[in-house]
Amino acid sequence: MTPRYACKVTPKPELFENEELSMETSALVEDFKRYYGVYLAQDKGSASGHYLFHALALTIRDRLFSRMKQTKHAYAASQCKHAYYLSMEFLMGRAMGNAALNLNLNKNIAEAMHKLGIDFEELVQQEHDAGLGNGGLGRLAACFIDSCATLQLPVTGYGIRYEYGMFQQGINNGRQIEMPDHWLRDGNPWELERPEFTQRVKFGGHTEYQRNLDGSLSVIWVNTNDVLAVPYDIPVPGYQNGTVNKLRLWKSAATDEFNLEDFNAGSYTEAVAAKNEAENISMVLYPNDASENGKELRLRQQYFLASASLQDILDYWITAHGNDFSDFANKNCFQLNDTHPTVAVAELMRLLMDEHQLDWESAWQITSNTMAYTNHTLLPEALERWPVNLFSRLLPRILEIIYEINARFLSEVASHWPGDKERLARLSIIEEGHQQQVRMAHLAIVGSFSVNGVAALHSELLKKGLFSDFYALWPEKFNNKTNGVTQRRWMAWCNPALSSLISDKIGDAWLTDLTQLRQLEPLATDPAFQAQWHAAKRANKQRLSALVEEACGVQFNPDALFDIQVKRIHEYKRQLLNILHVIHLYDRIKRGDTQDMVKRCVLFGGKAAPGYAMAKDIIKLINNVANVVNNDLDVGDMLKVVFLPNYQVSAMEVICPAADLSEQISTAGKEASGTGNMKFMMNGAITIGTLDGANIEILEEVGDENFFLFGLTEQEVNDMRHHYQPREIIAADNDLMRVVNLLESGHFNQFEPGCFDNVINAFTSPHDPWMTVADFRSYIDAQAQVDIAYHDKKRWLTMSILNSANSGKFSTDRTMTEYNQDIWKLPQINPSDFASS
Repeated sequence: MTPRYACKVTPKPELFENEELSMETSALVEDFKRYYGVYLAQDKGSASGHYLFHALALTIRDRLFSRMKQTKHAYAASQCKHAYYLSMEFLMGRAMGNAALNLNLNKNIAEAMHKLGIDFEELVQQEHDAGLGNGGLGRLAACFIDSCATLQLPVTGYGIRYEYGMFQQGINNGRQIEMPDHWLRDGNPWELERPEFTQRVKFGGHTEYQRNLDGSLSVIWVNTNDVLAVPYDIPVPGYQNGTVNKLRLWKSAATDEFNLEDFNAGSYTEAVAAKNEAENISMVLYPNDASENGKELRLRQQYFLASASLQDILDYWITAHGNDFSDFANKNCFQLNDTHPTVAVAELMRLLMDEHQLDWESAWQITSNTMAYTNHTLLPEALERWPVNLFSRLLPRILEIIYEINARFLSEVASHWPGDKERLARLSIIEEGHQQQVRMAHLAIVGSFSVNGVAALHSELLKKGLFSDFYALWPEKFNNKTNGVTQRRWMAWCNPALSSLISDKIGDAWLTDLTQLRQLEPLATDPAFQAQWHAAKRANKQRLSALVEEACGVQFNPDALFDIQVKRIHEYKRQLLNILHVIHLYDRIKRGDTQDMVKRCVLFGGKAAPGYAMAKDIIKLINNVANVVNNDLDVGDMLKVVFLPNYQVSAMEVICPAADLSEQISTAGKEASGTGNMKFMMNGAITIGTLDGANIEILEEVGDENFFLFGLTEQEVNDMRHHYQPREIIAADNDLMRVVNLLESGHFNQFEPGCFDNVINAFTSPHDPWMTVADFRSYIDAQAQVDIAYHDKKRWLTMSILNSANSGKFSTDRTMTEYNQDIWKLPQINPSDFASS
């Protein structure tokens, strides 16, 4: 049978010649007009922003795809090693501005649009945020692949093309409400469907064994319910270097097979039900896994991503090398972004053995030398475990392979620690108990040659705590790669006022070498430069003020201190501690105790997982407190508080340039790294934070005098747990007692009695794992130091400039360079070196 996408004729070679598209203003105008008038068929009566945006996106996309083909050809011609970044999330944000910046087209596009009477900035605002992630993990992945392209590293991202993002967050009577985020409803002009590379992913069924002609046994996975994985490619441009890498996203679809038995029986609905079930896999980002159905769908998503991606990579290998896998491990590396894609360890074994007839030892040699695992959490509950019975029903062949991996691994453990049954139980991939579980992090560690944390403290805590037994067995596997963010998105694009000021003073080399910002240090106390810095910051604060007024109906004074905490709502991130401080300030104002207090605008933002009741209660508390504070005439403009709904990448692009104070106040030992702390630091905000995650390294870079440190250390937190009595701490602290009394009296919920009882009970309990009360006094004292520093404008501006000047370490360019040097070992490939091949 002829393949569906096969071509019966042989096109002439010139068809495949890569035309270099002009970047000139005139060429952009002509291409835009052609897309708008011909491809999109628009005329005089239909000047819709939607079509104007799409026409410009397609004009830019042509130039991206031209360079993406050149990059692909360069990688093929060099026969270089590749790395593949497997992640369930890629929080890309809007693409147009980033693409224009990285192609060096900002000026020409603005001119082209001006010639046509169109505002480029207005078109940028038309774009939906891509709903492919829900927080720091996904945004980090987006920054990673951006930096890989800028560093000209042959790295491809693999993810899922979710039809619906996490959710659109609304606020109703102070409570979070979730609405669908159908980000693809208007299409995505940046993607290209590649149906010719569709893969088939198996679920269900059972395994059978057959004897081969040479007497060996092979395993066949039969009677499966198959799903198609259809790829969509999105270009990832490097910064003005000709490299455009690829992010390949998988959409699930039903197979062409029709259940004829059901159809002939008159059950048309049942016959097409498989189609609906197949499409559900890529329908929604991260379903709530509180229910059994949610767990199953999430496991389906993870295997769908792993299987489709690995099959795709193996197909590419076979096209070039046939069935010879002897050099595969030298030419390929798979980076697993957290535990979500770690089923890839067992799936690669299955593909190599069942589909390509390698024996176990050869397959394991390849797998264990190509897989690398990044851990992103210190919370044990966040390390995924799947019930064995669910695995058995959904992925029977994969479970067999996991059992075999575990048996061989435990044999190695037993030889290392003879008779240590407790250690065997702790290390086993299969967790025993009332219901057996597959420990995905254990599978990742056993099957990987590299295991890394994402901040210095985090990596040490993994070795000493969470994975201490594995570290004792394989210390050589463990390493640290402190996270970063890309300065192209998080300074150059989102903060043009500050970026142009910096480039005027030190040049623009910082765009690809952020350590160049150290040249700002001598300017930190220069009055003229401080005045320019202050003007840029104030303009950014005015922009955020406009957003806050539009979204929340509250006026922020740009001359007040902008105190910002935006991140996923979680108890360990301690938005609760922040709002307790707000209540403390409110109480002081009501009592007339405003000496040395600065005017302060406090902004919260972030989404709570739909099933996380306590996080939702904290959002409700923030909104109730804000409502009281903002409407109290005694408070006036001394204090304003808002919860900005629907926090996302495009909102952060407005928020982080405007921040004066960055709240990074997690319980020590709980935050793996953080990346918001880095974005704020780059843009001149000063951190108030605990010794947690990357805060430690930020403090090391910027110095004690430019950081507001508070709170217990990780060791002190652990020591206090055994005798923690928050009610005694409250009784001994008058400020804290007044705050708690306001809460317990119902002052912020006068018409909703008992509304916050769960929150109050949680933070006053001796068993509160987040130790909120323990850090209150230290936090209040640190905030008092913030007020003192902000009163001294010259001191504050010096601190702000020095934070930005010392942020060089926190670029993902540095992070990815370290990944490459220590783990991937890829060459840098410049497409222009292969232009004639």
